[in-house]
Amino acid sequence: MNGKMRKEKLEELHQYIKELKTIKLEKTEQIPAFLTATTYLSTLTNNCTIKRERLLKNKKDGNAAIILPITKEHNTVLVVQPRVFTDRTVGIELPAGYIEKNELPIIAAARELKEETGYISSNIKLLTSYYQDQGCSGAKNYSFLALSCEKNYSQSLDPDEYIKYFECTFEEALELMELGYINDANSIITLEKSKQLVRR
Repeated sequence: MNGKMRKEKLEELHQYIKELKTIKLEKTEQIPAFLTATTYLSTLTNNCTIKRERLLKNKKDGNAAIILPITKEHNTVLVVQPRVFTDRTVGIELPAGYIEKNELPIIAAARELKEETGYISSNIKLLTSYYQDQGCSGAKNYSFLALSCEKNYSQSLDPDEYIKYFECTFEEALELMELGYINDANSIITLEKSKQLVRR
């Protein structure tokens, strides 16, 4: 990278980070309702038995869709949101979300893109799929490339979701990854998988 990031875009991103940064984090004793773990004994073909814990999210595996939106102007749309357990406490990421029961991954990708950013695309392609953490889960992530995106709607967020969308060039998004602003595995995998397709 050789400094392609526009100064005004970096300033805009820093403003979002400042707005969504965690200033206080308190531990509660409430029993978790979203995450549950179940212990299993697995017998292998060599007759050995191993004990493993399976993590469920809301009583489901927690399959997810990750979307790299490319607008008609060839820009990329990122999201900025609280990630309270990270060093920065704010994540700069690609739009993503859980796949509902009986929902196709590509439908979930379109839904999450629209909900988190208000952008829509009629040209969504699967890039790859991979396990989130196969040591404790069967959950899979599906990475998509959404082309010719248009901003046709307002965001539709849950009451406890605070998401800013941030439009920049694809090269600026790659620079943000190189600089450590984008540092979640889902976004990195999706951006890396899409390089050749987007740069054509």
